[in-house]
Amino acid sequence: MSSTYATIFRQEGLRRGLYGGVLPAFLGSFPGTVIFFGTYEYVKRHMIDRGINLHVAYLTGGLVADLAASVVYVPSEVLKTRLQLQGRYNNPFFKSGYNYRSSFDAVRTIIRQEGPSAMFHGYKATLSRDLPFSALQFAFYEQAQQWSRDWSQSPEIGLPLEVLTAASAGGVAGVITCPLDVVKTRVQTQHNPSGSAAKPALGQKMSVQAQRQGNAGATPRPARSASPMSKATLKSTAPTAPSVSKSGMPTLNTSSILKGLKLLYQAEGIKGWFRGVGPRFVWTSVQSTTMLVLYQIILRQFEGVSRVPLKDRVANAFS
Repeated sequence: MSSTYATIFRQEGLRRGLYGGVLPAFLGSFPGTVIFFGTYEYVKRHMIDRGINLHVAYLTGGLVADLAASVVYVPSEVLKTRLQLQGRYNNPFFKSGYNYRSSFDAVRTIIRQEGPSAMFHGYKATLSRDLPFSALQFAFYEQAQQWSRDWSQSPEIGLPLEVLTAASAGGVAGVITCPLDVVKTRVQTQHNPSGSAAKPALGQKMSVQAQRQGNAGATPRPARSASPMSKATLKSTAPTAPSVSKSGMPTLNTSSILKGLKLLYQAEGIKGWFRGVGPRFVWTSVQSTTMLVLYQIILRQFEGVSRVPLKDRVANAFS
């Protein structure tokens, strides 16, 4: 894994290499996090107050919260994954099929060439990964927190245990859902056929040479025949095994998460399911630690403020 980081840094640099896609990730994370935690606390506490099993409340809270936040973070996830796959602009070391000058250029290019719906490309695959991840992450986290409180015999477990419980919950959930993450990433970074299928449907027949000229510098798309094809024909002629894209990675040719897992297993075996599990474990552990430790600190601040009567809070604000 360290050699991979070193190669990316040497070939693509820090900003467009190791930190590729950081801007859309940042812009999507703040509103997504606000929606997520607001929904999680509401659903969790509402279910617990109704006497529902704690583990069910934690799992359901994480799942529903992620679903609510998905409308914000999925478009940012599409941009992030494409920019990460691309690396630097005009990358001479790796041909991903994408070549965006910046995050904003990526938005314009995707909408212009593939349509606004492409910003939600892989939406079902993303939910298939993130809903189980969030449900497992918060179920593991709440249980680890309870074990830590029982072990320390105090409601305040301290920063070391806060970090340990958050990191372990995120890391374990990340490893378990790694196959779903691999399929999601493949679906989002393969090329959306819906944007270019409209041209033959309108009767605009193009020669192979014209298609190449029209697609110069744009996102390459799967080859198509010049004549229009119905959906039924496309389904009947769809390959039963993954084809290979220009980046050398198998194209799944499906938006179904279960079929994607099957095709990936046929092409690469178990290793294909857990490709990149090391970086994913590191990332989900760090991300979970940062998010959940800050979440606990902020939550305690709000709970402390809520115990103070309103008139005292107003008096303190103007004192």
